[in-house]
Amino acid sequence: MKSLNNVQIIGRIGRDPEIKTLEKNIRVTSFGIATDESFKTKDGESVERTEWHNVTAFNSLADIICKYCKKGGLLYVQGKLKTRKYTDKNGVEKYATEIVAENILMLTSKSAKLAETDVSEPVPGAEPEEPCPY
Repeated sequence: MKSLNNVQIIGRIGRDPEIKTLEKNIRVTSFGIATDESFKTKDGESVERTEWHNVTAFNSLADIICKYCKKGGLLYVQGKLKTRKYTDKNGVEKYATEIVAENILMLTSKSAKLAETDVSEPVPGAEPEEPCPY
């Protein structure tokens, strides 16, 4: 085997996904997913941590995500990591790593009250300052 680039996460959607249409009729959506972990320190103190992941999906998968997935929904995402370079509004080169989704599984039923789900707002720096260039 030469290499493997595969990511699997389960987390809560940070905002309602929106679809954009690019040249050549390519449809794309980008959104954040929060994963949580909790652990105890050596002193026995409980610590909870939220990690934000940027997710991008294209064409029919983007359509499905935008139609059925909402803020607060629990989502399984399988895909690959991609790092891209961009220049921010101050001319500084930055890097952003995102998951390019290949498969998803919606883990929240349609009857669930997503608006009542407790989801933290994205923290500064969790998503790139510049929009996705796709």
